[in-house]
This record gives sequence, structure tokens and C-alpha cells, in this order.
Amino acid sequence: MSDGHTPSGGSARLNTGVAHNARVWNYWIGGKDNYEVDQQVGEHVAGMFPIIRDIARADRDFLGRAVSFLAGERGVRQFLDIGTGLPTADNTHEIAQRLAPDSRIVYVDNDPIVLVHARTLLTGTHDGVTAYIDADVHDPDAILERAGHTLDFTRPIAVMMLGILNFVLDVDKARDIVRRVMAAAPSGSFLVLTHPTFDDELGGAGQIPAMKFWNENATPPITARSGADIAAFFEGLELLEPGMVSCGQWRAEPGSAVLVPQYGAVAVKP
Repeated sequence: MSDGHTPSGGSARLNTGVAHNARVWNYWIGGKDNYEVDQQVGEHVAGMFPIIRDIARADRDFLGRAVSFLAGERGVRQFLDIGTGLPTADNTHEIAQRLAPDSRIVYVDNDPIVLVHARTLLTGTHDGVTAYIDADVHDPDAILERAGHTLDFTRPIAVMMLGILNFVLDVDKARDIVRRVMAAAPSGSFLVLTHPTFDDELGGAGQIPAMKFWNENATPPITARSGADIAAFFEGLELLEPGMVSCGQWRAEPGSAVLVPQYGAVAVKP
């Protein structure tokens, strides 16, 4: 359990009586920005599905490797991070601007506890820019319009969708969101995505009862998907090596790869 630290600040939308994904996720990766209700639900889910902490850490490590690869090897200088989550160590702007100080990052989330902590995400280099948009993934047009104040949509952009489309319960709606966002990005842009799966080959069967408990006791509701459904998000894009794999194995250092039921991939728009 954490030390019971209570997040500072507040919001009219902030409900501390119901576990919320951003805070429970923060708890699983060892953060302190969570409440007792988040810890209780987090412990119960971890009891049902012990690998959940490994998934949370693997997803976070995937973010670090993907941003480092894109900023360092592919020369990306613009990142649109949709579904930011609570700030922790090595956020997208910190990784990107460490490698390229002139990088521009726009964070997007509509979680009130994330909004409270958004100021942490707005620190960066003098040469680069970081911005925060309070918006919902279900409204991609609003995200794109507001992101255009910071990002240049005539130059390549890395669109980050890590663990966010699993909160869009309708698969056709989720695909439409990806299509609309990537349609606005120019050729040479990237989609960086992770998503939980129930596929047996990744050990995902335990996701189903754990997510059922989550949906009955926490917010927002969540869904896992098959690898085939997740692969469909990359329609029209070219997957980079090693393709769509467990996010803990994507470009991991030898000996450090971990198999978790969370797919991860990076694809480029031709």
C-alpha cells in the first residue's frame, strides 16, 4: 500500500469516492497520487490478476523506448500524447526534449486529477514547447483543432495512444477516432499505441474477470480486445519492426523483455 498521500488541488469533476483509472494506474506503478479507494480497488484487481503491475510498468517502459526511438533515430520533433495519465518520471516531453530540446509536445486528457497536476507536464526546455489540452478522446476534432495551436500539422507528428482506446468501448468508434486523427497528420507521421488484450498467447484470459470487477467498481469502464481488432487500428499504416507484440518485448534490451497481455506497436503513415 502507498503512504496514503492525498493529491493536492481539486476540481468540480473530481470524485474521490470512486476509484479512477489514472489514480489506480499511478498506484500500480508506485506513485503517490492516489486515494484509499484507488488503493483498495487496485489491490483487489492485483489479487485477481497479479500481472497487472507488470503490465503497468511494461506500458510505461514502452513509452520511454518508443519516444527515445522516434526522437533519437527517426528525428521526430512533435508529439501528440492523447490519454496522458498522471505525471511520473520520464514523461513524453522529458524524454523527447532530453534528446532534442526543440521538441514540441501536446498532452491531452480529460481526467480532473490529471488536470490538477498538468502544471508538472508544462515544464520543459526553453527551445521546446509543452502544452496541455483538457479534452476527451471521444472528440478528436476538438483535440486536433486545439493541438494545431502548438503543433505544425504540415510536419510529421508522433501520435501517442497508450492505453486509451480501451476506454472507447465501441470498436468502430475507436477505429474512427484513430482514422480521423491520423488523417490530419501528414505523411511521415507515426502512431504509437498500446492496448490490453484477452488473447491467450499473451496470457490475457485473466483480463476478463478483472475488467468485469473494474467496470462494476471503478471508472471509466474499460475493455480488452483481440489482437486482430487491435491490429485493425493500424489500417493504412506501416508497422515498424518488430511489429505488433507484447509491449514489454517491443525493442526491449536482451534479457529485459517481459511478456504481458498488452500489445504495443509503432507504425508510420506512408
